[in-house]
Amino acid sequence: MPENKIKSIAIHLPQFHPIPENDGWWGKGFTEWTNVVKARPLFEEHYQPHLPADLGFYDLRLEESRLAQEKLAKDYGIYGFCYYHYWFTGKKILETPLNRKRQNKKEDLPFMMCWANENWTRVWNGGDKDVLLEQKYSSEDDLNHIHHLFEYFKDDRYIKVDGKPVFIVYRPDLFPDMTATLSLWRNEAQKAGFPDLYLGNALSFEDEQGIFDFSIDFQPKFSERPQPLSYSRMKNYIRAAKNKLGLNDSNSLDLVYDYDDFVDLQISKSFKEKKYPGITPGWDNTARRKEGYFVLHDSTPEKYEKWLDHIVTNYPWNDMPESFLFINAWNEWAEGNHLEPCAKWGLDYLETTNKVLKNN
Repeated sequence: MPENKIKSIAIHLPQFHPIPENDGWWGKGFTEWTNVVKARPLFEEHYQPHLPADLGFYDLRLEESRLAQEKLAKDYGIYGFCYYHYWFTGKKILETPLNRKRQNKKEDLPFMMCWANENWTRVWNGGDKDVLLEQKYSSEDDLNHIHHLFEYFKDDRYIKVDGKPVFIVYRPDLFPDMTATLSLWRNEAQKAGFPDLYLGNALSFEDEQGIFDFSIDFQPKFSERPQPLSYSRMKNYIRAAKNKLGLNDSNSLDLVYDYDDFVDLQISKSFKEKKYPGITPGWDNTARRKEGYFVLHDSTPEKYEKWLDHIVTNYPWNDMPESFLFINAWNEWAEGNHLEPCAKWGLDYLETTNKVLKNN
């Protein structure tokens, strides 16, 4: 293992403050919390809604909210945050929390960035084809984008490997020529005085050309799933719950899996070369999706610990230049996916994370 201990990197969602775009699309004052509080159970023993405990319904425009997040992360062994970054042909969105962190040296938790380069659509209310913000790629935009990113990369708190800023592309498959984009970025970084960039991807089946320095076993891995739970009773319960909530019971693919089964499947897989490990404490996007949702049912800190301990004990840490472990996520509340304390589990997931990392 590298000299430093395992560096747990928690994925961080910045959508906990109002912005004009969301006001126009979803109504005045919309934030991630808007969906969270409207969630309801759709089947027996379904854990919804996920409501925050220690940190409350925070606003990430506020220094005290960001400092509270960072203190909690540091107290429980989280090395840094990986902030989702949004860029649409020069249009920046949800950038306020990270920009205010950059301006405030009291917020000293290390950070990196992941470009969430998908289109924004009305998926939350079933309108997949209604594009709100579209990604358009070009070499000119690649150049403008990387020069914008240098503002972050030059920050002393930005996570680097051998002096190379770490930057992640969420969906490389959406690019017309990913090889050309990465080559341009690397060349510009060297011109700007960096030795290179340490470039990774989150969702890629195979990096056949070897154009990235690393990939992430980004969880939950929707391509590798166990058998769904029996719908004999559950389907009727879901239909009744949807009717009660005024939702249509369409033939969309509503998938519910047992978290324990999902963990067992992930543990059975071999670790892959140049791929950092990933883990998720849970998943439930019914707060965002009225239909076509995906649930990992009955997640517990004990089951999460089983998975985490397997990774920490068995991953070939010496094969990588760093000891990153990516946890998805710190605060994806509308996807039931958070280390932050909730009303049901309190600090249990954070305490489990800290315990396993310390013991190993």
